[in-house]
Amino acid sequence: MSDSGSQHSDEFLRWTRLTEKQRACLDLLLERKTSKQIARDLDISKQAVDLRLTTARDTLGAANRDETAIIYARLRQTYDRIPCDPVILPPAPELVPSDFPDGDPASLLHLNDNLARRVGSRSEGSPFRDLLRPNYRPQARVVIVVSLLIAVLLMVIAGLSIGQTLTRLASS
Repeated sequence: MSDSGSQHSDEFLRWTRLTEKQRACLDLLLERKTSKQIARDLDISKQAVDLRLTTARDTLGAANRDETAIIYARLRQTYDRIPCDPVILPPAPELVPSDFPDGDPASLLHLNDNLARRVGSRSEGSPFRDLLRPNYRPQARVVIVVSLLIAVLLMVIAGLSIGQTLTRLASS
């Protein structure tokens, strides 16, 4: 009578003695495929499949093809597990304290404004929405408006000169 530790090490030894090519054939055998279908899927000859399955059967100590599949399925369930890598797990969620005394915002708009200020990024919308905000000094507002008028005036002049050039080219 053998103890369970010895049986465990025997099974693990049999599992490690199987080659990757034998395991590929055994995986398809578990899908109830014939040697010919396995050969087609792996792009090898039927004789190569039969040889790999026979060698795997001898390695696993099985009497026939069905017993080989049963033993392999049990060993694969035990030893072919993908370990979890804790590095790729997302960080645990954390609670964020509320800016409001009672925990509820007065309005959703107020909440979005607070969030945008806290993060420092602009939310979706017009890129010029902060251009004429009320907290600019009056001198800064005048400079912004004059700059915009000059830019518009330059675009109008450029458009007129392009139009005049096209008129001269069309008339000649």
